[in-house]
Amino acid sequence: MEDKLSSRFSDNLIYDLPASVVVFLVALPLCMGIALASGAPIFSGILAGAVGAIVVGAISRSSLSVSGPAAGLTSIVILAIHDVNSFPVFLSCVVMAGAIQIALGYLHAGVIGHFVPVAVIKGMLAAIGLILILKQIPHAVGYDVDFEGDESFYQPDGENTFSDLLYSFNYFTSGAIVISAISLLLLIVWERPMIQNNKYAKLIPGPLVIVLLSIGINLFFARYIPSLEVKASHLVSFPEVANRESIVDLLTFPDFSQWNNPSVYKIAITIALVASLETLLSIEAADKLDPYHRITPLNHELKAQGVGNLVSGLIGGLPVTSVIVRTSANLAAGARTKISTIVHGVLLLLAVMLIPHILEMIPLAVLAAILLMVGYKLTSISVFKKMYAQGLTQFIPFVITIIAILFSDLLIGVFIGILVSVVFLVSRNHKSAVMVVSTENNFLLKFTKDVSFLNKSALRNAFERIPSGAHVIVDGSNAQHIDQDIISMLEDFLTSATSRSISVEIKKSNKAQHPYFRFEEQSI
Repeated sequence: MEDKLSSRFSDNLIYDLPASVVVFLVALPLCMGIALASGAPIFSGILAGAVGAIVVGAISRSSLSVSGPAAGLTSIVILAIHDVNSFPVFLSCVVMAGAIQIALGYLHAGVIGHFVPVAVIKGMLAAIGLILILKQIPHAVGYDVDFEGDESFYQPDGENTFSDLLYSFNYFTSGAIVISAISLLLLIVWERPMIQNNKYAKLIPGPLVIVLLSIGINLFFARYIPSLEVKASHLVSFPEVANRESIVDLLTFPDFSQWNNPSVYKIAITIALVASLETLLSIEAADKLDPYHRITPLNHELKAQGVGNLVSGLIGGLPVTSVIVRTSANLAAGARTKISTIVHGVLLLLAVMLIPHILEMIPLAVLAAILLMVGYKLTSISVFKKMYAQGLTQFIPFVITIIAILFSDLLIGVFIGILVSVVFLVSRNHKSAVMVVSTENNFLLKFTKDVSFLNKSALRNAFERIPSGAHVIVDGSNAQHIDQDIISMLEDFLTSATSRSISVEIKKSNKAQHPYFRFEEQSI
């Protein structure tokens, strides 16, 4: 059973501060990787991560969600920068997208998030976990061709998730493998009771320990075992930041000179809609994972994200959304309040500005180990067992959502999962809305709940089962809504019943909810 959430700031701080360090370590490579993959300056990804954490984190009413640049927007950003042929003009699109999101919040568009089935949300989380594992294994063995944070099946280099995984086994970097293996082992040990039951040790984040240790190991390799040294191409890199003269030199401001270009508005609307959908999905997932079962107001979240994008665009940052991977890492690290989110943003900005040369000593392999653990927690065997125990109507949409996301991307996969869930919903409704019970030549045809045009086939089959000379009672007292199509079919049956010597009794009562079945019982 989870501990009761304390209302005291200091009580939660001992959980939130260590969690913020973990999220910082996870966010660092993702922000850089997404910026590089988007064809944008590296610092634009860092800025977006800081704005998503500090600005959105402060405004949002989600206690655990973490916002920042998202892999799902990478292809949109690449095409957008190409279309307007200017990064500053693209930033004006980000500012406009933020304004659109704020408007969507006031228009109560957040209600869309409530229509995503739980099975699809859980499938999305499990899929992200599998993607993390599949995408991070190459980085763990020292094959760093694909950018950190990529979630799509098809990669920018023409490869896909599985071919990249296979290629990685031909390009082992021995030092990276040693570091990632030691890191994974220590992360597992760090979560054992002997550590977590120690009131001092459990306050030190395991990921921070392995990052510092990995730097020490690589320095040891460089001095004593050069063949195992992890070279610069496999380390974190900040070329822009390291050569800065001042922070102002790293900022890019939006150019609104193309306000009359239709492409600018098309890009802004696209970013606003995609970012909003990803945010709503991530927030729903975060609320499902929250051990304290807190619920985030989605319309307010859209406004918070809108303000975040507006600020990010104004100072040169990429678009931001609520992001599943960082949110999951935040939860797994034991965060309790939004302080973790906000502090990680401060750490991200300060560390990149003040100690970039130390950060550039971090092997990508150790960061891959951290993400591998996050992925495992999202897609453990127990998750599949729980979904299977809930029945096939939950398990099949869950599995199909996972497969669809693995072989496409987040939004397409979720859309396919929703379609499958709707098919199951229609199927259940198709089978249960119209019930037929018979005893010898007497039949009871009952509408057990609301009946729509989707039940026309079931009703037609019920009519066909009734033989000539039968007596039929039609009971619709429990149905509040009955489509006109159903009423028309029922009246057609009444007309044709005479020719087949079928007697039909429409059961009516004052308590019936639908007008067609209201008033006293009457035989026909």
